[in-house]
Amino acid sequence: MRRHRVAVLALDHLAPLDFGIPGQVFWAAETPDGEKLYEVVTCSEGRKPVRCSAGYTVRPDHDLDVLDTADTVLVPGIHAGRPLKDGTISDGLRAALHGRPRVMSICTGAFVLAAAGLLDGRPATTHWREAPRFAELFPQVKLDPDVLFVDDGDVLTSAGVAAGLDLCLHVIRRDHGSEVANRTARRCVMPPWREGGQAQYVERPLPDETAGGTAATREWMLAHLADPLDLNALAAHARMSVRTFTRRFREETGMSPAKWLAGQRVRHARHLLEATDLGVEEVARRAGFGTAVSLRQHLHAAVGVAPLAYRHTFRRI
Repeated sequence: MRRHRVAVLALDHLAPLDFGIPGQVFWAAETPDGEKLYEVVTCSEGRKPVRCSAGYTVRPDHDLDVLDTADTVLVPGIHAGRPLKDGTISDGLRAALHGRPRVMSICTGAFVLAAAGLLDGRPATTHWREAPRFAELFPQVKLDPDVLFVDDGDVLTSAGVAAGLDLCLHVIRRDHGSEVANRTARRCVMPPWREGGQAQYVERPLPDETAGGTAATREWMLAHLADPLDLNALAAHARMSVRTFTRRFREETGMSPAKWLAGQRVRHARHLLEATDLGVEEVARRAGFGTAVSLRQHLHAAVGVAPLAYRHTFRRI
């Protein structure tokens, strides 16, 4: 089986962890027989050594010509340089990034994709701390600074650093299904997915430590996805008023209880569609949507396809 080739583009002022993430996560993706599913290669303009922000130099194996052989091009974050300063890149780099089957970025790598014109009119994200600067430089991009990553088909962007792990794992899941992605996550000692968005990591005053958190109630919600769960019941479980519970929940997860619950139900429905032969009505019931119509609406809003089409796609392996 031909391995999917991921080309990682190294630029000056490289963020070292961002650069290392694809080589680790994609390398860990295997078939049950241990066959590697991805090949990761590195490149730079002119195959030149690239200075990293941690005080050492990276020497990629290839120049930009290797992008012609790549199935996916990934741009890690950078901590300085033209894309962050004035939103520009070289003409050669711009040309090299266009026409690729799939392009991804981690953290401030989104500045590079935006500077290349690849994000014009499209949804994208980047590190929450750099979001105001990004919005100023690239007003034509539909920036969402609250999410961990954005999948817009052939162009995917992620938030800061560890969100690159989430994005790479998401791509593996999209390419090969949940079993491969979950096995990869275990290999990398990381969760198959993280709850919430990056809004939960934005600097803000700490909540009152004397007040209880919502973690226990979130665990309870996950164990009762099939049950009707309204805001009054959730607040009662947390032993808070509805107003306090809603505020605390948003502080801890970056989203409302209803949005978080809908996301968990969609994830559970996706798992059932991938891993079982249950009918769509039963999947809808077990995931807490009640009817196939409701499941179809939520799944289409989340991933753009109907339940049976989703099952057909992700059970092909």
